Amino acid sequence: MIRLTDLSDRIAFFRIVFLLLLLSCPRSQAQGTDSWFAFTPLRDPFTPESGFDLRRLNEQFAGEGGFIAVRDGQFIHSQTGKPVRFWAVNISPGNIKPDALRLTARTIAKHGVNLVRIHGGYFKEDGSIDAARIQEAIQIVEAMKAQGIYSHFSTYFPLWLTPKPGTPWLPGYYGKTHPFAALYFNPMLQQKYRSWWEALLTTPNRTTGKRLIDDPAVFGAEIINEDSYFFWTFRPEAIPDAELQILETQFGSWIRKRYGSIDAALAKWHDRQSRDNPAEGRVAFRPLWNMFNQRTQRDKDTAAFLTDSQRGFYQNTYQFLRSLGFKGVITASNWATASPQYFGPLEKYTYTACDFIDRHGYFGCNDNGPNAWAIMNGQTYSDRSAVRFEPEKPGPKKEFVNPVMDIHYDGMPSMISETTFNRPNRYRSEAPLYYACYGALQDSNCIVHFSLDGSSWTVKPQYFMQPWSLMTPAMMGQFPAAALIYRQALISPGDELVKLNLKIQDIENLEGTPLPQDAAFDELRARDIPLGAAIRPGDVIDPLVHYAGRTSVDFTPQGGPAKIADLRSLIDRKGQIVTSSNGQLKLDYGRGILTIDAPMAQGVSGDLRAAGTVELKDLTITSDMPLGHIIAVSLDGKPLATSGRILLQVMSEEQNRGEQTQPVDAATKKITDIGHDPWLVKALSGTVKLKRSDAANLKLTPLDFNGYPPDPLTSAATMHLMPDVIYYLIKS
Repeated sequence: MIRLTDLSDRIAFFRIVFLLLLLSCPRSQAQGTDSWFAFTPLRDPFTPESGFDLRRLNEQFAGEGGFIAVRDGQFIHSQTGKPVRFWAVNISPGNIKPDALRLTARTIAKHGVNLVRIHGGYFKEDGSIDAARIQEAIQIVEAMKAQGIYSHFSTYFPLWLTPKPGTPWLPGYYGKTHPFAALYFNPMLQQKYRSWWEALLTTPNRTTGKRLIDDPAVFGAEIINEDSYFFWTFRPEAIPDAELQILETQFGSWIRKRYGSIDAALAKWHDRQSRDNPAEGRVAFRPLWNMFNQRTQRDKDTAAFLTDSQRGFYQNTYQFLRSLGFKGVITASNWATASPQYFGPLEKYTYTACDFIDRHGYFGCNDNGPNAWAIMNGQTYSDRSAVRFEPEKPGPKKEFVNPVMDIHYDGMPSMISETTFNRPNRYRSEAPLYYACYGALQDSNCIVHFSLDGSSWTVKPQYFMQPWSLMTPAMMGQFPAAALIYRQALISPGDELVKLNLKIQDIENLEGTPLPQDAAFDELRARDIPLGAAIRPGDVIDPLVHYAGRTSVDFTPQGGPAKIADLRSLIDRKGQIVTSSNGQLKLDYGRGILTIDAPMAQGVSGDLRAAGTVELKDLTITSDMPLGHIIAVSLDGKPLATSGRILLQVMSEEQNRGEQTQPVDAATKKITDIGHDPWLVKALSGTVKLKRSDAANLKLTPLDFNGYPPDPLTSAATMHLMPDVIYYLIKS
């Protein structure tokens, strides 16, 4: 029996184990671009020898600098005033067993995570408090706090409730549907909802007696997940009559204040709906499609009422949470709308009742199958590149919509609280660097990746294979460099290229926005909005602006002129190239190549074979990988030209072992076998050269999957990438 009594003994032992595994494990074919290697990290000992342990970026414990607050459009530590960005993940109570929480927290902290969004309800089916689930939440907060990771609570989603007949606080439901929109107008549900928040925030920890409301490790509170009056789920015909009458009565009261009587409004509108009932004080709703397409006076008044109702709910809930003593930051919701151009600005305006603006966005892969929440045999999908702006439904037309596009509203911080590139898209490996680089360029404040099952690198961590798993080589495996780029602003914020001042009355009158969040922009109709000219209704600003710099929108009573920079030097539609205003990013979406060239982060992502030899300020990169990502980042805060510690990170694409598909058509595949453990990574290849004069004196050390090194192997002057090594440490 070997007894390892000293830390140095343990480090030496793990070095020996790594070297033996490196020599004994079957190697992939180094020259073959179609070969794969198994990604099978050993249990991480978390010793100081690791080449990329980013736990050091976090505080000693979350909340060390006080509660998180908001100042000048940034999240800050309230005691120090220091700004902080959050590279985060979603988790759900119950998904991670209590005995695995500490390991999970340490693992994700090492990979650069400093916040978790805890997404789950704390109520039972009958609406009573789920005390056990609250204690689980407290355990999660404590485990994450110890690793400098903050916690953000998302506690209510209408899909988590299916009210049964006779539910007193949700009358009219029959046990088959979900109460979308009901929380905005039903005072009985609102009272029940507040009791859930109060129980979560004020229940003492059974062990320590501490309450979450007093813990600065609790970053924030999200009022409601994925619900809105302005999304397709708001369908009057789908709302039970008892509920709909509540809302129609509130609308009727609002109309009387505006017009003096309901009859007066109906006369002005020249429009009467079958559910209009002036005698009972009720006014009906037209379908959303009619509202944003026809935009009659009735539709404009309806939009104004729905905006007031939704925003009023957020204001009242905000005040309730503050009255409880909650000191963290608060956000309203995060959902899309039925019309990004006309309803989108109304949705975002309602969110300004709180501290920061949140949204969701996924990069889909045309996936269709038996279950939207799981990858199963029989599912069809299409491989889709974000770098090329390929459309979700295969076709020749580019689709200039991506969740990374981030507009700032009313000078508030921004959060993308659910986002990922869905599997099994082979181009999923584009995601981490894509989010990091363009999140940093747009000065986004928090990116929350969906979704984490735990710290196990398994293909199928639960009883089902979820389409968003983060513990994969292409996702969490690329977090170290991506987190550094994003959290430390190794890509600097771009110039503000668009500044809009939207008049509140105009957006309530359904005049829309020229910068919709999900602009379906037809490049064949692209035209420059004349510089200095007034923007006309229906104009749409080129969405490629988000890849060149920052954009912002303010909502004001008086409105104001728009500022639009001259984008011609940054956006080359003919050449299909977008260059960032700071010169650090170049996106060649015609060939599918993202080039990164900043003082402390340099690399290339996408079709490296098509890129040929890439000349960067301090590096030369050559690779024949048709899909690859090679990035060098400084680990010591110095430019790559002088840095004494550099992480070189390499990735291609991932696959489940045994995964089988068959073609449905030229662009669509059908899964015939979802596969099994372990993860496979396509063989890596390429050459990286450092241009600095002392390159020959630097040491290149290949690292194992957890970042642990054997002895240095070679000079770093010219680095020939090994087929199955993802990380390298370059140091003086």
